[in-house]
Order: sequence, then structure tokens, then C-alpha cells
Amino acid sequence: MRPISVAFVDDHPVLLSGLASLFAGTSEFEVVGKGTSSADALQLTIQKAPDILVIDLNIPGNAFDAIAQITANYGSTRVVAFTASSGIEHAVMALDAGASGYILKGSSVEELVQGLKAVHGGETYVTQGFATKVIVALRNASVRKLAAQAIRLSVREDQIVRLLLKGRTNKEIAAVLSISEKTVKHYMTILMQKLHARNRLEVVIQAQKMEADGQAMRSLQ
Repeated sequence: MRPISVAFVDDHPVLLSGLASLFAGTSEFEVVGKGTSSADALQLTIQKAPDILVIDLNIPGNAFDAIAQITANYGSTRVVAFTASSGIEHAVMALDAGASGYILKGSSVEELVQGLKAVHGGETYVTQGFATKVIVALRNASVRKLAAQAIRLSVREDQIVRLLLKGRTNKEIAAVLSISEKTVKHYMTILMQKLHARNRLEVVIQAQKMEADGQAMRSLQ
């Protein structure tokens, strides 16, 4: 089995050197690069395609944007935030951006190794003892997001969505709501824009998702 390739990005030179030396001395990992900024993180990912990129959040540039770009465009590289920031908000932001792990710098070497192995195996890893708080925060963030989605539509748009879910045609919707078919088509255009849908079918699919999300939100409250 080939070693897990890993790159480290941290603007603290002593820590960066120490991490690279530590992991270079093992047979399970191969250090393929080091960097000190978010720009370096992107460049390392493009040039070296490491299995795991370990990134500090307090580096020059925007670490969260770098995480989002890497996970969106270079899916073979998993990102782990390795940081001194024990703030729940930063953990939620990093995981929302696409990070597969959030490990605090106060953790032991054994936990860091365990976390990287877990992430390489397809898991999401958060420092033990910190994970429960993060899970609760992620759930609450999800509820807030769903709530925002639920109020995104106007009353009339919501009425049309509910009729779409019942399989009604534009003509039938117009009759039920006592509006013209032309007005229904106008609202359909607005719904396609709001739901990022290209046609009527995609509007219905997105409406079904919104309905499911609304049910999930109610079950969490």
C-alpha cells in the first residue's frame, strides 16, 4: 500500500518544519509539499495533488475560500483544518466550505495521525471532545438555512409551488388561484430564477426538495 501523500500549509515556520519532519519520518505518510499562505494551498493542490492538505486557518489570504476552491475543483484532495482556533463558528465555516476534518493544535500527535487516516478513509474527523459542540452548531446552522429557504418565496409563489407538487397544469393553477395563465407563466419564470431551474420539471424537483427540507426543519425544532 502506498503512503498517504500530505502537504502542510502554516505560516508559523517552526511548526511547519516540525510537522513536515514528523510525517516525513513515517512509512505511512509522504510529505509532498509545504506552504505558508492560501495561495500556496491552491498551488500545492494543483501541482502536487496530495491525498490530504493540512491547512491552518490563520494564514495570509482567505483560508476558507481556499478550502472551498480546493474541495470544489480538486476532489481527490481532502482538506483538514489544523488550527489553534477553538471557536465553533470557525469550525462550522471550515466544514461548510468543504473541509473533511477540523483538528485543534492542542491535540496529540497520535490524534492528528488518527484524524488524517480517518479523513483519508473517507470519514469526517473533528477533535474529540470538541465534536459534539460542532455537531450541534452544524445542526442549528442547517435549521437556520432551511428556515431562510422557507421564507424565500412570496405567498403567491408558495401557492403555485404547492399546486405544482399536486401535478396541476398552468391552466389549472390559473383557475384555482383566479389569475390569468399569463400571470402563472410569469411566476414560473420567477420560480425558475429563484430555484436555479431550467424548466418546469426542475422547478417541481426543487419544490419537492424544499418540501422535504421543510419537514426536516420541523423535526429538528
